[in-house]
Amino acid sequence: MTKKKKIIIAIAAVLLICFWFCLPSRLFTKPTSFVLTDKEGNLLNAAIASDGQWRFPYNKEVPEKFEKCIVAFEDKRFFYHPGVDALAIGRAVVQNLKGSRTVSGGSTLTMQVMRLSRGPHSRNIWNKMVEAIQAVRLECTHRKKTILALYASNAPFGSNVVGLDAAAWRYYGRNAAQLSWGEMAALAVLPNAPSVIHPGKNRTLLLNKRNALLEKLLANKTIDSTTCMLAMQEPLPGAPQALPQITPHLLERFKKIYYSHTDAYNSTGLQTTIDIQLQERVNMLLQQHHAALRGSQINNIAAMVVEVETGNVLTYTGNIYQPSDSSLESHVDVLAAPRSPGSTLKPILYASLLTEGRFLPRQLVPDIPTRFNGYTPQNFDLGYDGAVPANRALARSLNIPAVKMLQQYKYPRFYNVLKQCGITTLSHPADFYGMSLILGGCEVTPFELAGVYSSMARMYKHAAKNKGKWNSADWFMPKIDGRTTGDQAAEPEKEKTNEERANEGSLFDYPALWHMFNAMTEVMRPGEEGLWGLFGSAQRIAWKTGTSFGFRDGWAIGVTPKYCVVVWVGNTSGEGRPGLTGINTAAPVLFDIFRILPASQWFDPPQSGFIYLPICRQSGYKAGPDCLTADTMLVSASAINAAVCPYHRSIHLDKTGTYRVTANCESPADMQHPSWFVLPPTMEYYYKQHHTDYKPLPPFMPGCNAETNKPLELVYPEEGAVIFIPREISGEKGNTIFSATHRNANSVLYWHLDEQFVGTTRQFHKIALNPSEGPHTITVVDESGESVTRSFRVEGSR
Repeated sequence: MTKKKKIIIAIAAVLLICFWFCLPSRLFTKPTSFVLTDKEGNLLNAAIASDGQWRFPYNKEVPEKFEKCIVAFEDKRFFYHPGVDALAIGRAVVQNLKGSRTVSGGSTLTMQVMRLSRGPHSRNIWNKMVEAIQAVRLECTHRKKTILALYASNAPFGSNVVGLDAAAWRYYGRNAAQLSWGEMAALAVLPNAPSVIHPGKNRTLLLNKRNALLEKLLANKTIDSTTCMLAMQEPLPGAPQALPQITPHLLERFKKIYYSHTDAYNSTGLQTTIDIQLQERVNMLLQQHHAALRGSQINNIAAMVVEVETGNVLTYTGNIYQPSDSSLESHVDVLAAPRSPGSTLKPILYASLLTEGRFLPRQLVPDIPTRFNGYTPQNFDLGYDGAVPANRALARSLNIPAVKMLQQYKYPRFYNVLKQCGITTLSHPADFYGMSLILGGCEVTPFELAGVYSSMARMYKHAAKNKGKWNSADWFMPKIDGRTTGDQAAEPEKEKTNEERANEGSLFDYPALWHMFNAMTEVMRPGEEGLWGLFGSAQRIAWKTGTSFGFRDGWAIGVTPKYCVVVWVGNTSGEGRPGLTGINTAAPVLFDIFRILPASQWFDPPQSGFIYLPICRQSGYKAGPDCLTADTMLVSASAINAAVCPYHRSIHLDKTGTYRVTANCESPADMQHPSWFVLPPTMEYYYKQHHTDYKPLPPFMPGCNAETNKPLELVYPEEGAVIFIPREISGEKGNTIFSATHRNANSVLYWHLDEQFVGTTRQFHKIALNPSEGPHTITVVDESGESVTRSFRVEGSR
């Protein structure tokens, strides 16, 4: 090979390499608008791009009408040339020479794509040559449909509108695929000279260009004469229209994910799982309720609907959206905001106890004055039942039984359960929350709370499919775009995913979830006086309300086999309002939302993991030999070792059945030995006020030995308690209320502080005392000489 040939080959190789690498790695790098669409592609929200342009993200789908229009108008041989149309260039040269000016251009659509990608450049011969070379190179690796999509997504359409999708919404308020021939033809002629004929000026010129294009379509038999005539009668677009603002908070959530996790999405456009029709109906409902709540100075409301089977978010209303009123703080996305959950975590504790097996669904739980290391829980009605079945305590949302249940389960264990469920907002150690964890002493987002309850329902629904085993793939947070990882990317980095945590063991067994759902249906619905179950059409819903301390948050969450709905009502400022309770504010919204959702059948009973146990009807414990009335109940298999009823025992009565006796005062042959339901004195004192059929133990026959179980009990203070004496409004030191109970309602108790007599009480045994700072003892004595003594300490006035 001669040297000349080698030089020619080398030059050719260099030119070929330059040709191949003449395209940038990314053709278009300008910022695009954030765009949300629903599951069918309908526009939910859009935000203008950072450079002030309405430029929607690249869309590979080009409507057929636009393809026909733009090819007929700009480049009729588009599908046949290699990026450069020699015939069009020749025609343009002849026409421009004859007219002594630029009459027409010879640029193909491919060349225009390259011109648009390079940004503003003077339109001279050199730039035309560069565009031509790059166009040919583009054609080597890109399909014609892709090149059309690049053009449609980046062509200017007048003013600050870029791309067909943005133009369709700005000028016609519809998706580009829904435009008519007349509308599409009007848009197709805009990129040719957008600054000259964009809507708003030179409307006659725009009309003439559009109609000329329609005539071309008629001539090439793309449309028929009737379609052409009707299209010419269509009005031209007017002033740009505002874009939909249906889910503004979801858009902001997506933007936050996009910027904080650049690997989560490669586009500023997101097709969500939202159902636009349902979203608009829920938005309207919230607007109606918000109008009524504003009268009580309750400014904010949020709601979300999750499809249980898929975990898809069907509606997302992070707040009432009224940006014109800054006092509402409607920009705050409450669904993503940690708030005090009130009582909404109680069902999770109930299911945890049942899963453990040492606790039964209707087991009596103490409901008496209680104090834990200075913490004194109170029921919402400030009353006490003495003892209440666990399922009824859950339905009535009683606080003291919930704390007693947590005391049995242990709050560090429950803290771990919440973590395993996927709650990421527990930022402090378990000891920081303590027993208040069950009463809203932590923070949870509505989004994650819906994730927990929808996962419970999904897990239960799939029990048969999973053959009674725990399947971690069924436990995940709600999806806003059909991907589990899509939303979780917005959360702080975790050591383990929710699925990995769930896979560490079965969080709940299926019988426990079954009893939890059923207990949650027993809550009396607002405005229906508990009669909803009498109507055959009434839908069964497992639901729970919550109210945070200080009336700052009102919650309601409901679950059916198909849907999970969460509602939050309150003020984003944290201001509490009288009457701001979950049952009064959030529950009515919850049921209004369920009314517009398709009804579903209730959960089927569990098919595995259960046993049948005889359960004492009065106490809810496993029936023992002294429990004469028992029911058979489906319970978790782990309940086989549950405790036997501690409240039924045999007693000894005289032959008349009037007095209790012992062998010291009555012959065993003359005794009766009935089984008796006996509660501890404090529980009995409150229990019998609500249960007139409760029979206290008969008294001992005079002269017989006293019972081993003392009839006297000191309720407050507990042994070793530390008491802080309150200050009254006047600034004076207040009193501490000491309380006791006695099995004999007519007994008289004698009170002694540090061995000094301070007073007597009859029937209602409470006494106000004002001990000084330091250690003390309180002693209570009844008429028969029974006594109780407790030590306590007064630390100082508060």
